[in-house]
Amino acid sequence: MHQIIPEHILKQFTLPLANPVLVFSLILAVILLAPFLMRRLRMPGIVGFILAGIAIGPNGLNLLKKNSAVELFATIGLLYIMFIAGVDLDMVNFSKTRKKSLIFGLLTFALPIAIGFPVCYYLLGYPLMASVLTASMFATHTLVAYPIVSRYKVAKNEAVALAVGGTILTDTAVLIILAVIMDANTNGLNSAFWIRLGVSLAIFTAIMFVLIPRIAKWALNKLDDEKISQYVFVLAVVFFSAFLAQMAGVEPIIGAFAAGLVLNPLVKPFKALEENIMFVGNAIFIPFFLISVGMIVDLRVLFNGPTAIIVAISLTFAALIGKWVAAWVTQKVFKYTATQRGLIFGLSASHAAATLAIILVGFKANIIDENILNGTIILILVTCVTASFATERAAKQIANSTVVAGQKLPADEKNEPVGTASPSN
Repeated sequence: MHQIIPEHILKQFTLPLANPVLVFSLILAVILLAPFLMRRLRMPGIVGFILAGIAIGPNGLNLLKKNSAVELFATIGLLYIMFIAGVDLDMVNFSKTRKKSLIFGLLTFALPIAIGFPVCYYLLGYPLMASVLTASMFATHTLVAYPIVSRYKVAKNEAVALAVGGTILTDTAVLIILAVIMDANTNGLNSAFWIRLGVSLAIFTAIMFVLIPRIAKWALNKLDDEKISQYVFVLAVVFFSAFLAQMAGVEPIIGAFAAGLVLNPLVKPFKALEENIMFVGNAIFIPFFLISVGMIVDLRVLFNGPTAIIVAISLTFAALIGKWVAAWVTQKVFKYTATQRGLIFGLSASHAAATLAIILVGFKANIIDENILNGTIILILVTCVTASFATERAAKQIANSTVVAGQKLPADEKNEPVGTASPSN
């Protein structure tokens, strides 16, 4: 008796799936459905992509495996997410409050590390390099909750500009720490290392911030009537910058972030180009990266013993406490209201893009172990939810009040939205 379904068709559905068309169809289905389900649960879409990756990955239902194609798209997504983190920063708002933003950036960078390092090194007993790298990721923050600020139209509040501006310092400083740790892990910390790093970074900086802006300005204006060519040129700059960073002895994500900062003022006049950059990134590359991160996670580790659970809880509490203390000190220094403190905490408490980038690089380099990787995923889930609720509460109170930074504003100005930012910073 012949089987009803031909064998060659059955093979297409053997797990893990190998047919590239079927694999891509599954990924697109996840990208389509995950945000919808998260909205129903009132949780950030980024959480849905990671959870979906856990579910369909080799440690879940084993629908997909980490093959070369997945790795390629994940690498592109990782670089793209750091590029958007640079290109999407609101430089106008930052320039208006740059002194305060720098002070807040210093606080929200140093205090979480000061709290997180002893937790990793003394409490959890990790080696020095692993402790420094893990503590540094506490300093990063991702503007997952920014759409809430936009919805309540309180973006003009100084606390918002402060939190957004602080992203520049924290992300840049943490990426430099990452470069030092990665190179030190390979070659060791000695005088030759510092000389090599200083010279290579100087050359890299000169190319990125002197040469590339001039080329990019000329090319973007020359290609003004060719939107596709403009976008392709931007992609070429991003990946060439990532390659330059690699040649300089630092991580490619530093090059992608630098490309974002360089191109930030240059792409603003080209609205269609800016929209294309955000659209393609948020539609394909970034979700693919987040799904691939979920595919590496093995939550079963949490049930293998108390160590994994202790690590996850410790990391999460250290991250939240560090950001709350930084927001509290900022409130006292600048005499902000308790509501503004809540807004600063809400916007700076969520960890996602940069955190994932740093931890993933450290995990692949065998600096951190699976417990920290899985603990970081738990940290991301908890901090994104906490930040969303904190921002919602503070933004709602500010929207219903006429008081902004201790001064009354006209009714037509208090709710005027200023600036834009992407939750993928």
